[in-house]
Amino acid sequence: MDLQAKRDFGSFHASNVEELLSISEQEYVPPEIPFSLPFSNYSFQGLNHVYFGKKSKEMFFLLEENCCFLNHGAFGGALKQALDTVHMWQRYTESQPLRFFDRQLLPLLVHVSRRLAAFVGCDPKDLVLVNNATFATNSVLSSFPFAPKDVILTFNITYGAVKKHVQYICSKTGAQNREAVIQFPVHDKQQVLDVLEKELSRGDIKLVIIDHIPSNTPVIMPVEDMIQICRQRGAKVLIDGAHALGALDLQLTKMDPDYYVSNAHKWLCSPKGVGFLYVKRELQSGIRPAVISHGFGSGFCSEFVWSGLHDYSSMLSLHTVLDFWLVLGPDRIRDYMYKTARAGAELLANSWSSQFAAPLEMFGTMALVELPATVMSEHETVDYNAAESIQNILYHDYNIEVPIKSVQGHLYVRISAHIYNEVSDYQKLAQAILSIAQKKYLKYHKSL
Repeated sequence: MDLQAKRDFGSFHASNVEELLSISEQEYVPPEIPFSLPFSNYSFQGLNHVYFGKKSKEMFFLLEENCCFLNHGAFGGALKQALDTVHMWQRYTESQPLRFFDRQLLPLLVHVSRRLAAFVGCDPKDLVLVNNATFATNSVLSSFPFAPKDVILTFNITYGAVKKHVQYICSKTGAQNREAVIQFPVHDKQQVLDVLEKELSRGDIKLVIIDHIPSNTPVIMPVEDMIQICRQRGAKVLIDGAHALGALDLQLTKMDPDYYVSNAHKWLCSPKGVGFLYVKRELQSGIRPAVISHGFGSGFCSEFVWSGLHDYSSMLSLHTVLDFWLVLGPDRIRDYMYKTARAGAELLANSWSSQFAAPLEMFGTMALVELPATVMSEHETVDYNAAESIQNILYHDYNIEVPIKSVQGHLYVRISAHIYNEVSDYQKLAQAILSIAQKKYLKYHKSL
């Protein structure tokens, strides 16, 4: 019998997911893809003729030409070639839906899952595709065996949706949430480690949730050191890496977290609706997907691979996304993003005589730069509303899309840098903020 077409669960004619994931790379034969993919004819030596900056924006993205887009970190920006692949999968699916879902889909998902696992440095049996990091985080937290008075450690920089789910879990289980505070500006990674050590010294923490790159304050956290500290204290670790995939060279087996979640739609530039969950092998039997379906009882990956009938084309489009990264070179892409973000941050800080929220070497594809004192002095209270008012002026009057963050009584701008950004984008932002800093201009907008 064809190994790609064996039944394991449900009525699927090809559902032997665990078996397909267990085949060695040397022996694995991927299923045929029924059409030519956008980058399939390119050499995987790196395209030296592809220039980053505005030319890349036109070549790979659908972003508006006139918008100064400095907020890739929010919802990403999909590669237009990957969107083309989505549409090809959708049309192929509807040409014979039964054949696709019943006989082809699960082996196709195994193939792309194996490729993503290789990209993030882990065994394919330890990684599952999900719709987004929120689904993955919900699956871990809802499965974790919390008892009354168990402590879940989060931080003041933990993502808001995760904080809310922790509150929900505590209300259902009797567990307790303790929030550690990291003060900004951060001086070095030891400051972060000291905060964690102090909390763990109390001896009652069962799970620590760490944002690899916090959304509002995008410092690259020293997660490898933090994982080791937690392990020494007997606490499990869930890493929220929503911003990490693509932004960092992930090597999950080497990093060795208990649980790791991420999104592909941000820095990897996939179409929306793709993320992953990594779970350490010995913990997999205790984790259930947030949606239980046909794969229940057939193994960790089988339980996650099918969450009911929905559009799986974004997941399958990862072939095109991963091809893009391999063709252009992951190191080359990240090097450009890092250098552009840091050059932009230095330009802004110099223009405004302000400071960073952390040393530049602790930032990657994003950076947090304090706004000029003249801007903050115009607000009686420096809070979310003050930040939003400035962000709205930048959007409406300057066509600049960038978030303003209120952090511990200070206003910062969080800049992003992808391959389509150039230093001129940050020059435009610098001049816009200096213009807004004029007292009359700001008061005029307050009166509207």
